[in-house]
Amino acid sequence: MSMPLRISDLLARPDLDLSVGYDVPPDLLARTVEAATVSDLPTPGKWLQGGELLMTIGLLLPMEPHACRAYVRDVAEGGAACLALGLGQGLPYQSAPEPLVTAAEEAGLPLLTVPDEVPFIAVTKAVFDARATEQREMLHRAFATQRRLTAAATGDGLRPMLAEWTAATGVGAAVLDPLGRLLAVGERGASAPPPEARELVERVAARGLRGSASSTAGGHQLEVQPLGARRLRGLLLLTGRPDGAARSVVPGLVSLLSLELERRHLRDEPERRRRSALLSQLLADEDLPADRARDLLVSAGLTAERVRGVVVAAGDDRRKAADRVRGRAPGAPSTPAGPSGAGSSGADSAGAEGAAQEMAADLALAMPGGLVRVVDGTIEAVVGEDLDIREVLGRFAPHHPAGIGPAVPPEAVRVSLRQAAGLLAVSRAGGEPAEARPSGTSRLLLDLGDSRTLHGYADAVLGPLDLADNGEELTATLAAWLETGGAWDATSRRLGVHRHTVRNRLDKAMDLTGRRMDDPDDRFDLWLATRIRRGDTPAPGTDGPR
Repeated sequence: MSMPLRISDLLARPDLDLSVGYDVPPDLLARTVEAATVSDLPTPGKWLQGGELLMTIGLLLPMEPHACRAYVRDVAEGGAACLALGLGQGLPYQSAPEPLVTAAEEAGLPLLTVPDEVPFIAVTKAVFDARATEQREMLHRAFATQRRLTAAATGDGLRPMLAEWTAATGVGAAVLDPLGRLLAVGERGASAPPPEARELVERVAARGLRGSASSTAGGHQLEVQPLGARRLRGLLLLTGRPDGAARSVVPGLVSLLSLELERRHLRDEPERRRRSALLSQLLADEDLPADRARDLLVSAGLTAERVRGVVVAAGDDRRKAADRVRGRAPGAPSTPAGPSGAGSSGADSAGAEGAAQEMAADLALAMPGGLVRVVDGTIEAVVGEDLDIREVLGRFAPHHPAGIGPAVPPEAVRVSLRQAAGLLAVSRAGGEPAEARPSGTSRLLLDLGDSRTLHGYADAVLGPLDLADNGEELTATLAAWLETGGAWDATSRRLGVHRHTVRNRLDKAMDLTGRRMDDPDDRFDLWLATRIRRGDTPAPGTDGPR
């Protein structure tokens, strides 16, 4: 591996016979020389770009100490790596003048002398040849690294490419999913990404495929690149400072990793279909036994004790919301449609369905063990209670109406999904996901009246049960059935009785109260009465909120 050209390298070349004008410290001699140039201007600094070996014969060099310090300061501030003074017969100087030596030493600017027999063009050619060799070797290393990465891309997964990258460049690399979770790392036994990388990862992920970012934090040089073709599939995190050769290969690494993630996305399609079918099976039976519901979820890797339903209107976005505000139907053309209108509508419909499927695939990837399906452009999902579903929706379904159902036992997931679907209108109006909060809404409703009125209402609804021999048992069964959303198995499990016993008790309760389980008004009256009896209101004889 070639090294950058340093001042010490030029001093070591016998054909140049360069000398130092004073005892230059080693760290200054380690400066990189990017180019060589000649100038006898009294203020050459503004013509420099940085890293130059600036050569002069000192034709206009001032000898007054103050003026000489100003000259050296101008050269140093221009970014020159060092200053070289040409000596010889017929030239202004046969040795380095003391004012220049003193000024250079004070400024920390290396001062070299070029002997009479060495023309400046020889120094220039030496610098140019060294830089050309460096660039040529850098290009060869870049090609070699790219070949290694391309060969690794034929292997299995992301890790072979990351391992080849780290071995060739010495720069750490990891691939994260769009939520910042580690998918693969280049070095075996490597730790998780440093905590300082989280903010950078979140910033790039929020922008999708629109740009990368880098920073230096906690002693780490960090860089994050988005991965994916049309949608964000992952993130590349580089830990370290790539040199020129490695930097030129970064775009190729990004392309190969993006291709692998897109391949993985296509390869996972059968599994997504299987999980979609599992969800359909879970929702097909209104009286799905609890053990069967739990087995279906476990087969998908979802082992949470309680789950929640999530519904996303994939066809809704900000543009359609704006159309709705302006009074135009969502999806309606802003100008009259011509004969091709039907074809355009069909294409729009197919495009919308494809977009919904893409969004569903993203959500499925972000929901550990989650089940996702698309029904008429609407995404339905079942996820574990502990998942931060708002973060997932904010990342993969921003600006789309979404309803989040309450956490329920697996056999009652239909109820949670129904409530989630009912919240889509609330989400459209509020501009953010709407979440079912049964305890909060019932608390508000029950606090609206004084306790005497509410308890009188409960007595009127449940009074016939109070008079029955097993009234408390009937009331407790009714309350449990209502709280589980009418799920028979969940109620029987909660009460520790057979589901047929639950059904018999509820039939008797309906006969005594004159109510019907399938009537929404009756169910609401019974639900409210049981909540009052459960103690959600102040005790009788106390005043409710004014």
